[in-house]
Amino acid sequence: MSNPFLLSRVLLRFNSSDEDLLNELSATTFTPDGNLWLGSDDGLNVERLSLIEPCVFGNHQSYYVGDFIELFNQDDEIDIEGIDHDDNYLWITGSHSTKRGKPKGKNLEKDIQRLATIKTDVNRYLLIRIPLVNGELLKVSSLPDNPDKKLTAACLQKTEASNILMDALIDDIHLGPFVTHPLPSKDNGLDIEGLAVRGDRVFLGCRGPVLRGWAVIIEIKVAETAPGILTLQNIGENGRRYLKHFIDLNGLGVRELCWQGDDLLILAGPTMDLEGAINVFRLKSILDRSADSITGQASGELESLFDLPFTPGCDHAEGLALFPCLGESDALLIVYDSPNPIRQIEPSVIYADAFSGKILG
Repeated sequence: MSNPFLLSRVLLRFNSSDEDLLNELSATTFTPDGNLWLGSDDGLNVERLSLIEPCVFGNHQSYYVGDFIELFNQDDEIDIEGIDHDDNYLWITGSHSTKRGKPKGKNLEKDIQRLATIKTDVNRYLLIRIPLVNGELLKVSSLPDNPDKKLTAACLQKTEASNILMDALIDDIHLGPFVTHPLPSKDNGLDIEGLAVRGDRVFLGCRGPVLRGWAVIIEIKVAETAPGILTLQNIGENGRRYLKHFIDLNGLGVRELCWQGDDLLILAGPTMDLEGAINVFRLKSILDRSADSITGQASGELESLFDLPFTPGCDHAEGLALFPCLGESDALLIVYDSPNPIRQIEPSVIYADAFSGKILG
């Protein structure tokens, strides 16, 4: 295990000084046009920043997700925890989690009751793809060089209060209890915080549950079978609707996923509401798997790469993406939830970090 070299700070300049946005960045990806896309734990929007000079992103554009797909309602947050780009689509996932009330320190009886209150924001159960053409999100589009190829916004088929993946998991021997008895995310409950897409295969990294130290990546295969609706296709053997990949992240859960070629880089952190180190791992050859798998570090297929710097109480790393920076083709951009206040140099400007990619090998 090594410590990464900080290559540069990366300045993110937003139009809004919304504290919920700047302090709750939770997912990020770069698209081939050089734009940086970000999501946050709060709200119903996805954000786009463009490179305006080396290591400086601005020209902020905010997109309301409800302009592209039908939300469950207009009030609940999506809790965007994963973003990826593949084949002219921007993909977004909500956390698929419940949440427990948080004590506010003003009234003892109310605080005790808050700790007994579990809430579900149904917009968290959204897995979405939106056409992305020439840097713009569109509800329906075609490619400039292939006008016969139609691109459509769609989401995984919704049910009354979640989606068909959650229904499929109800009887699962590992994850079913966490779906039928919705333990909150910060209590080792089901919590999707990583997203990686390749073609029709979607990999969903779970912060929780961690089962006796083993984290879980759920793999599904999707197809649009009706306008705007993605359904689960058979995957693997015996007509399965999903696969499970168990990985040994030293007891940590998945905080983010991103591709490095055909391998997955995994940002890993504590599953519960704990202060602790954040690690980066590499999972090899996941695209070659056609059945449930379990991968330990001794196998050579899962490698612990490095620890990120740890600052108690702040700088919770939640977004990971590869991008070219200062002559390196694969620097690692890290964005933070609960960032250290010194990162916010103006009300609408905050620093992320770029680490040297040389440590990736």
